[in-house]
Amino acid sequence: MGETFDKDPSAKLDYTVDWSSWLCAGETITASDWTVPDGLTEASASFDDDSATVWLTGGTDDTDYKVVNQITTNAGRIDQRTIVIAVKER
Repeated sequence: MGETFDKDPSAKLDYTVDWSSWLCAGETITASDWTVPDGLTEASASFDDDSATVWLTGGTDDTDYKVVNQITTNAGRIDQRTIVIAVKER
């Protein structure tokens, strides 16, 4: 499992997956998709050559959510990473 991030239920925050150490020399991200479970809302998402970012809102206090980022590269490789969003009232 990937990193765990804390989030307040009322916060709108960005979370980034850095793919740079996994990519080969000259390889870049050409597509990025996020799977966000019910309870969280994807406000927006973006990517650049070596990272992918999602902005999330919502969530229920004392609930952990698994959020998955799947990328495709210019070399045709596809992989995914999971991060955990731990929603806690702050």
